[in-house]
Amino acid sequence: MNMEKEQFCRLRKGSLLGGGLALLIAGGGGGRVQGQASPLTTNAEKQTMTRQSKFYCNSKALNPNERARHKQLTDKLVAARKDIVETERGYEFQFTPANVSLAELADWVVAESKCCPFFDFHIDLEHEGSLLCLRLTGEEGIKAFIRAEFQASAK
Repeated sequence: MNMEKEQFCRLRKGSLLGGGLALLIAGGGGGRVQGQASPLTTNAEKQTMTRQSKFYCNSKALNPNERARHKQLTDKLVAARKDIVETERGYEFQFTPANVSLAELADWVVAESKCCPFFDFHIDLEHEGSLLCLRLTGEEGIKAFIRAEFQASAK
């Protein structure tokens, strides 16, 4: 892949790509992530930075309609999030199925996985159907990445 043609977005509150994850995890905010280029960096800086980290968002992964739907689902998930639980390999986000459907969570995961393919997504329906969970894991370093970028911490 030609790195100069690849566009990267910074994960942050309000971003339509990858920012969905930021909103889901922390409800916003977060510091700058190593390996992601700010709008003011040059192509050479982008190439250097992307070699330092494999965690980046593909800003061209979703078309405008997909982005709009993803943002709508992200807003709903943020509002309905019941709890955040730190796990050994990442974080788990808990929802009540009365507030978020399994289908909505699955749709969100499909879109998020297009722009952030480095995450592993796990959806569980637990406690006799009364708890819907999204566990987010990945390769080594992903937990620190989530914690640093999104200020995620267990409640």
